[in-house]
Amino acid sequence: MAPAAPETILERLQKLHPKLIDLSLDRMHRLLAALGHPERALPPVIHIAGTNGKGSTLAYLRAIYEAAGYRVHAYSSPHLVRFNERFYVAGAEIADEPLAGFLEECERANGDAPITLFEITTAAAFLAFSRIPADVLILETGLGGRLDATNVVDRPVATVITSISMDHMQYLGDTIESIAGEKAAIMKPGVPALHAPQPYPEAQAVLDAYAARIGAPARRAGIDWTAKAEADALLYDSALGTRLLPLPVLPGWHQTGNAGTAIATAEAVLDRLPVNTADIAAGLRNARWPARMQQLTRGPLAAMLPPGWELWLDGGHNADAGRVLAQSARTIWAARPLHLVFGMLDTKTPLDFLSAFAGLAGMVRTVAIPGAEHSLSAEQTAAMAHEAGLAAEPAESVAEALADILRADGQPARILICGSLYLAGHVLAENG
Repeated sequence: MAPAAPETILERLQKLHPKLIDLSLDRMHRLLAALGHPERALPPVIHIAGTNGKGSTLAYLRAIYEAAGYRVHAYSSPHLVRFNERFYVAGAEIADEPLAGFLEECERANGDAPITLFEITTAAAFLAFSRIPADVLILETGLGGRLDATNVVDRPVATVITSISMDHMQYLGDTIESIAGEKAAIMKPGVPALHAPQPYPEAQAVLDAYAARIGAPARRAGIDWTAKAEADALLYDSALGTRLLPLPVLPGWHQTGNAGTAIATAEAVLDRLPVNTADIAAGLRNARWPARMQQLTRGPLAAMLPPGWELWLDGGHNADAGRVLAQSARTIWAARPLHLVFGMLDTKTPLDFLSAFAGLAGMVRTVAIPGAEHSLSAEQTAAMAHEAGLAAEPAESVAEALADILRADGQPARILICGSLYLAGHVLAENG
């Protein structure tokens, strides 16, 4: 008998534990033991944690290794449109039938024991990655690091900590030091630990201390490597020499840091996964990561725009993501007015995000995120936008928000839809 549809299985699995997030490794270890420990039969693992930049760094690494001819697995979350997006298996998004089969196998092994949805789906990912041959697995944490379900891999070939900032404070602590401590715990003794550019010195100090305490050889941005945009190229420098490479294909000034971190990671494991400069250059040109400063040029939403207008989408959802977006807009979009369509969850801090756009965004139209249980209302986010000094009005939908902006401003401009990965997923689905 063929397995049920993945959506049907996921609905059943969601009932096994009433809490969506409950950080612990006990349930994960129990289930993996029942499955025969697939986490011990994985290809070489590069483990990534951080607040911002995890997905982009993963995308560059994936593209670099695929350019070198390697078969690549990757695991990321959350998904934007389809759950299958989380499972990138040997070069492609997993199909429904094998995904359902792995989920049902985990369901049988788990029985009725409590387990979170992320834990059991991570176990299913480990089953897939252990049984389907590949040369490397790029593994992204879901939340935090120390007690994240992915942190059962004892011996990765490298760990990567991307930019750390304030997010998920209800789970990780309310100081930058406590959050950094949770993420630092994916580092392992004797395993190269790559530290991306850190916006907070306190976070870097925690990473340095943890790496020294456990004996993880750390490599730091700005010390062991540098990456900077120079004219129309990326200048990357490390102990292995200076390389002049293409600018990263993903837009935004911050992508030089993410790309540099990916290159430094590839250099740290050259003995296990050899790549050359041409592979790295191809990876920077070919990386794809939806909803990260992504221009929408087709579909019904894009079709609403008159000639000369542009529609962009980004899923960044914390204060530092807002600052990075605003800085990128000032740097690369300065020649045209900018308007926002904004929605956010009630677990985030809209005022901190929106304040970065004061004096930059002309009009702001706020929306509730369809289908998101914890979405703030359009009226709530409009009030916070006013508090941030922005001219905001609520709208019933993204389409209505776009129409309202277009009616109010006849001058060609850019519209950025932002504030939440859940909103970004809705927009990608709605826009085809």
